[in-house]
Amino acid sequence: QVQVAESGGGLAQPGGSLTLSCSASGTTFNMVRMGWYRQAPGKERELVASITYDESTNYADSVKARFTISRGTKKNTVNLQMNSLEPEDTAVYYCNARYFHTDYWGQGTQVTVSS
Repeated sequence: QVQVAESGGGLAQPGGSLTLSCSASGTTFNMVRMGWYRQAPGKERELVASITYDESTNYADSVKARFTISRGTKKNTVNLQMNSLEPEDTAVYYCNARYFHTDYWGQGTQVTVSS
């Protein structure tokens, strides 16, 4: 059974940085795509960034040039480096791992940007 676990959330000041990490375990196959979504209170879940098996990346316009997604050194791991954080980045961040038409989700990690 695939399990997705996130780590690295917390509190940051505006202009600060945080790094989120995600690991999908319990499988021998390589995920086709891994990514990060976020959901702020009262808003729908939205895609933040994703990376495919062949290193193709996709970013939400609101985070381009500030966030960087990368694959980890271990199989089915991904990191999200978040710089120049803004209060609008406050949300629960969810890791998503996709194997063709099947999505696996983590429980989410809270990111709060506040002075």
